[in-house]
Amino acid sequence: MKKKINLKDAYAVIKKSMPYIKKGKKYIISYGIILTIFIIINIISPLLSAKVVLNITNGMFDKVLIVSAVILFLEVNRNIFEFCGSVIYNKFYFSLLNDVQGDLARETLRLDIKEIDKHSSGVFIDRLTKDAEELSEIFQLTMWYISRIFADVGVLFAIFVVSKIMFVYCVITLFIIYWIEKIRISAWYNGHKEIKKIEEENSGLVGELVRGIRDIKVLNSASDFMVKMMDRIKKSNTLQIDIINGQKKYSLLSGSLKDLSNFLFIVLGIILIKTNRLTIDNMIVVYMYQNRIFELLWSITNFKEEISKFVLASVRVFEVIDGKFKKEKFGNRHLNHIEGNFEFKNVKFGYDANRLILNDLSFKIKANETVAFVGKSGVGKTTIFSLIDRLYTAQDGEILIDGININTLDKDSIRDNISIITQSPYIFNFTIKDNLKITKQNATDEEIIEACKVAQLHDFIMSLPKKYDTLVGEGGLNLSGGQRQRLAIARALLKQTEIILFDEATSALDNETQKSIQTAINNMKGIYTILIIAHRLSTVKECDKIYVLDEGKIVGEGTHSELLKNNEYYQRLYKKEISK
Repeated sequence: MKKKINLKDAYAVIKKSMPYIKKGKKYIISYGIILTIFIIINIISPLLSAKVVLNITNGMFDKVLIVSAVILFLEVNRNIFEFCGSVIYNKFYFSLLNDVQGDLARETLRLDIKEIDKHSSGVFIDRLTKDAEELSEIFQLTMWYISRIFADVGVLFAIFVVSKIMFVYCVITLFIIYWIEKIRISAWYNGHKEIKKIEEENSGLVGELVRGIRDIKVLNSASDFMVKMMDRIKKSNTLQIDIINGQKKYSLLSGSLKDLSNFLFIVLGIILIKTNRLTIDNMIVVYMYQNRIFELLWSITNFKEEISKFVLASVRVFEVIDGKFKKEKFGNRHLNHIEGNFEFKNVKFGYDANRLILNDLSFKIKANETVAFVGKSGVGKTTIFSLIDRLYTAQDGEILIDGININTLDKDSIRDNISIITQSPYIFNFTIKDNLKITKQNATDEEIIEACKVAQLHDFIMSLPKKYDTLVGEGGLNLSGGQRQRLAIARALLKQTEIILFDEATSALDNETQKSIQTAINNMKGIYTILIIAHRLSTVKECDKIYVLDEGKIVGEGTHSELLKNNEYYQRLYKKEISK
């Protein structure tokens, strides 16, 4: 059986939301005062409208004008206060939304990389946008609905004063229709949970469509991709149709009951007038109030529906902020500066617990050495870099930086001192300058230009109409593969860390640019600790040391010339390369 919304759920998420609510305390107080005035106007207006009808009936036109003038005054003030309330609410809503989305984005960036691997991007996109908005909306809606409910309860009390029998009739009608609406909202909540899951999948698939559109085109797989996408869309739409149809059935029933109730209300009123238990004047007053009774029901049921949305959205938001998604864990030890000595001691790691990528791996790297890792694809070269940067944690063994276990260091000690230039760097849909400033927000133009010159990118940038202010497109689509990689290299160089890891960083470059980058790397030798992953052995000939990997273990180490003399596995790799 699917979980239903209950007060315990609502209380739990409201408690978690309190830090956000407290920040907008002044807005809530101001908005509350305005809504109180609304309540008073909403109670008085129907009564005055009834008096207008009575005075017209009795031919008392002077009084009609006076009462109408009072109504005009109240309505003008209602509009003014509505405007003021809207201004206050918007300030509160967007302030709250900024805080929620900011925390969500911050906590998403803290997620363990395995959580990102397991889930589609849609899981997090929908929570950052739709769910954050629904969570932020509830506080304004709560105050608005509460004001309506209080105002309409006041109307119900007024009916009680006029006629106890009509009051009892109205209460019975309310309970019957409310019971139907309660069932409708429960059905909506359960169905909406399923829709949210499908929407996450759809958002992820749309993201894949946009990011992978070039590959879809060149593979001529648009029709196959559309089959998958349309299947998801159809599933979502079918579910929504079922939910909407179900809701309409309940609305049909409650609407019909409301119409019947209106008819019986008039019948009861006539009976009470004929039996002298209700005057015509009071009947007109009660009749003027009658629709407000159903507004009370509407306010209660819709408020409950909004609470359901709020709870559902809040649960999903807080799953990211402090819930089910696992966060990265770092130690507490902080180092302002590291020398750059590395050591792996009997390290074991596998993305799948049943299959190890690195098996009892051990090696040492001295500070300011330039060291390469070579071997066939899948032997664990990139995994070594991921472990060094704590994107993943080794299942066994130790990784030491300057003799200190990496698991005891805080995030900044590791990532402020290490730069990774990956094989497929992600370039953000910013300008070139903003892409570079991601690693150093206060970088000067001179520093940016120097980094780009070293990365052999400056001349290309200067040939563009907007130069460093050129937008590169999502994923750097407006750049070639080599240009994206050079931009990533410039981004890492700008960070000026003690340790630089090149993960096939020159693989997408032409021979001439590769030589330039190789010269830049050689110029950094002895100043930084440089680790290089390379398939092309010609790019690592000048390294101080080369580690040869096979099946997650070191099967050879030494310089290029030493390995050519003493290591058969390296010899085979080299011969295979030069034979191409």
